[in-house]
Amino acid sequence: MLYFAYGSNLHHFQMKRRCKDSIFLKKIKLKDFRLTFRSKYRAADIEPKKNSIVPGGLFEISKSDEKKLDVYEDYPILYRKYYFFYYGKKVMTYTMVKKTTFRYPTERYLNIVKKGYQDCKLDKMFLIRSLKNNY
Repeated sequence: MLYFAYGSNLHHFQMKRRCKDSIFLKKIKLKDFRLTFRSKYRAADIEPKKNSIVPGGLFEISKSDEKKLDVYEDYPILYRKYYFFYYGKKVMTYTMVKKTTFRYPTERYLNIVKKGYQDCKLDKMFLIRSLKNNY
């Protein structure tokens, strides 16, 4: 199945450790959404926003990988699954259940996300902008 990562799962080493069968396919942009950070974990989340985009990584994952991600993402309590189509193919991602106010991510978490942006060759300006626009 196809999985869209936009937070700490962009980090290739961490993603491989978490989901041994995962294969990074390419970077893509999710349209009409924006990146934010929230909850007591100060973790990444996406929310609908017209004319906005969230850059991320498209991964191929196995059924057992999905089960591991469900545990890691605390599905269905913290995150729920969100599906969208990318060039006719169904893609799964996670979005937070409770839309709390913006919480600035911890330095440790932010560094993992930054490394993930590097791994997936994403433009860090999107990350910087999402932190500034929310703060």
